[in-house]
Amino acid sequence: MDMIGKVRRKRLRNQLSLSEIAKRTGLSRNTVKKWLKAPRRCCAVALLISIALALTICPIEPSIHVTLTSAFRN
Repeated sequence: MDMIGKVRRKRLRNQLSLSEIAKRTGLSRNTVKKWLKAPRRCCAVALLISIALALTICPIEPSIHVTLTSAFRN
């Protein structure tokens, strides 16, 4: 699982403060704050790439990568 997912889960499920999340993860408070403010579609792209890896599809292949990233812009 990627780190942004862990940060979101700690905030939403465990109700931890930004400072506590920063301490537990070793990230700066500014990074934690930025990640929590980011739209969830960033997570969707990461999820799709994780699924592609699990299915042994190469997510770096240009056509797949462009399709995945352009689908979640704006």
